[in-house]
Amino acid sequence: MTDILRQKFLKARRAVIAREFAHLNDMQLQAVLTTEGPLLLLAGAGSGKTTVLINRIANLIRFGRGADSDDVPAHITKEDAAFLISYAENPTDDGADRAHALCAVNPVEPWRMMAITFTNKAADELKARLERMLGPGARDIWAMTFHAACVRILRRDIDRLGYDRAFTIYDTTDSLALIKRIVKEMNLDDKTFPPRTVLGQISRAKDAMLSAEAFAQEAEKSRDLRRVRMGKIYLEYASRMKEANALDFDDLLLLCVRLLEEHPEVLGYYQRKFRYILIDEYQDTNKLQYRFASALAGEHRNICVVGDDDQSIYRFRGATIENILSFESQYKNARVIRLEQNYRSTARILDAANDVIQNNTGRKGKKLWTKNDQGEPVTLYVARDEREEADFVLSRILENAARGEKLSDHAVLYRMNAQSNQLEFAFRHAGVPYRVVGGTRFFDRAEIKDILAYLCVINNPKDDLRLMRIINTPARGIGQTTLDAVSLLAAENGLSVFEVLRRAAEHKPLQRAAARLRAFVEMIEALTELSRTQPLDVFYDTLLDVTGYIRALEEKQSEENRTRIENVRELKTNIVTFMKQSPEGTLFDFLSDIALYTDMDDFDQADDKVVMMTMHSAKGLEFPTVFIVGAEEGIFPGVRSIGEPEEMEEERRLCYVAITRAKKKLYFTAARRRMIFGQTRGSKVSRFVEEIKPENIETEGVASYNAFDDAPEPERGYGFGRQTDFGRPARPYSNSGVRSRSGYSDYSAAPRRPAPAANRPAPVSAPPPSFMKRKAPAGAAFDVGDIVQHKAFGRGEVVCVKEMGGDALMEVSFEGVGTKRLMRNSAAMFMTKAE
Repeated sequence: MTDILRQKFLKARRAVIAREFAHLNDMQLQAVLTTEGPLLLLAGAGSGKTTVLINRIANLIRFGRGADSDDVPAHITKEDAAFLISYAENPTDDGADRAHALCAVNPVEPWRMMAITFTNKAADELKARLERMLGPGARDIWAMTFHAACVRILRRDIDRLGYDRAFTIYDTTDSLALIKRIVKEMNLDDKTFPPRTVLGQISRAKDAMLSAEAFAQEAEKSRDLRRVRMGKIYLEYASRMKEANALDFDDLLLLCVRLLEEHPEVLGYYQRKFRYILIDEYQDTNKLQYRFASALAGEHRNICVVGDDDQSIYRFRGATIENILSFESQYKNARVIRLEQNYRSTARILDAANDVIQNNTGRKGKKLWTKNDQGEPVTLYVARDEREEADFVLSRILENAARGEKLSDHAVLYRMNAQSNQLEFAFRHAGVPYRVVGGTRFFDRAEIKDILAYLCVINNPKDDLRLMRIINTPARGIGQTTLDAVSLLAAENGLSVFEVLRRAAEHKPLQRAAARLRAFVEMIEALTELSRTQPLDVFYDTLLDVTGYIRALEEKQSEENRTRIENVRELKTNIVTFMKQSPEGTLFDFLSDIALYTDMDDFDQADDKVVMMTMHSAKGLEFPTVFIVGAEEGIFPGVRSIGEPEEMEEERRLCYVAITRAKKKLYFTAARRRMIFGQTRGSKVSRFVEEIKPENIETEGVASYNAFDDAPEPERGYGFGRQTDFGRPARPYSNSGVRSRSGYSDYSAAPRRPAPAANRPAPVSAPPPSFMKRKAPAGAAFDVGDIVQHKAFGRGEVVCVKEMGGDALMEVSFEGVGTKRLMRNSAAMFMTKAE
């Protein structure tokens, strides 16, 4: 074969292979056709990385190195070359099989490929799509999670580490149960050594490849008594696991890395086996996963990692962004391909994301762009307070629902779970179905149930269920044996548990614990007396102080406990709101109110629902409309990240992730004053919002958004129908370069006094009848121009009616209070005559 013919053949081969992947964009195609050596794919949000992974695997299996090699196999004849050159110019169906066969250079057997994903769901999707593309042979690809791959490797060779190959795997629940048993047997307090905290410490030690022995030795040197005891727990845990021939999730990684690093023959086997290794979400890998991947790729060095350094947000779980940032240093000849074309979001949303993330310094650098529509600017809504913020979110969702959009098209994202409190309140009052993803509903969280249990016992000492929950929470040295004896005595004597506790000294089984039980009784009795004289919000502070609940959480420093403390303090917001709505309300009334809300969760799971979740939980998801709430300094970014460069960069990455969840419309919301943890404070808009260029964002709501002043907080009721800004023109925002639509020049230019307490509007019931099983009352038809009288808002004129099946969303202009949005079937109003 002449050199000219050879060059024409190579050109034709690349053209034929490229045609098979013509549906990809230029950078995606480069990623698919680059087969040899280390490759870093910096895949921006919504850039089609899964499609790239699947097509890259397909290319390797069908064509091998054909597109990325200058080799011409020895069996290729002049006739073959001429055929392929002709086919490349004029492809035909009957010549496709021969052409594809001529393009293959060392095609990869499926079993010689490993594709690692981070979730079983992602792995299953990858395998299903590969099988549809490649046929049954795709099942032989090692497409799985890190843990699943480690299980396969350990099943074959774990006996080299002293384990039987028939090992069992403990899930998190199993591990927690074992640790709880060990803590109990060591006579340690499980409040001082919570099993989940202990397991977290052990997990971090394993990620650092610290054995139980090494960890215990370091603990002894530290002379920290708590750490010493933690080391003993770890030693016993490891011993019990070994005796049971059991591995937990961290052991799967740790022992697999040990096996590969300590046994060269095992490592050599797998290095030869896997010609190509692909790893998704590389920015989320920890140290053990990094060592695992590096070891396997040591021989062929055909490792392709896919990730986005701008989406590295799991540092608190052990993920290290350095793995992706240092990839080029580890592999000197690595190629880097940036996937920057976004298929998800509008151009305006991407511009906002780029504006924010470019302020980070610890990044590879890329800029998302799209061929999608320009779209609307990002909207910043500045509310007076967190209740008005929730009302705004609710209002916009109702408007979109009236236009036929699904509730599930809307996601509300927040930085911390405690922020869902006011949102859940507003949505429940309005009757709008929602679901909380990646977290427990506010009133179902353990710490909230604990505090409500105290309040219930104070209100009703015969509430045995709640009393048994709190008697040793926080720890008071009252053990399970004592509690079992108390329950038995109560049952045998027909007494309440509280009455048995009062008489503890009279019962022989309780005499050893009598003093501690009596102290608990006296505390409850004292709190009961105080509840009758102190305002409810003051009493709440007293309760937290007297019980020592917050102090107990503060003594055990952990991210989990900090979140619990935030939630417990946030409960005070509900109390203050309740007191404003019901000045004469009692503790009994408050508990009844809370009980109604916590029990109203009877919507069918198949129903259309608004999605609420933390920004961390939203990663990998997308929604047509996204609300990022609480965009304020001290909340997002959080207080602990301010002044800490690495923490701030992670917060900014989290903002980038949140922004890029939105497909069509993105809102930021902030409150001029926010009650959080029971205290009202002024705040500034998040620096992340201020980093968005003025042309990419517009503002609605309150204009002046500066530091907290001493003006009294407006008194208003709670719910969608209360006094808000919705009917007024938008006002400019004076704290940054963000532009406004139109309206007042400053906040003070258009003040409006809140409705008197007696005239506060009741919450309007919400949306479409598809999720509100109500019938329209007879004669409830209203038309534009009708004059109406509302129970709370007074006289008004109907200015807009949007039909929604058997209901309608109406806009009514009321005299003195502005325009309100009401659902026709549940609006407390009737038609009247014009004057």
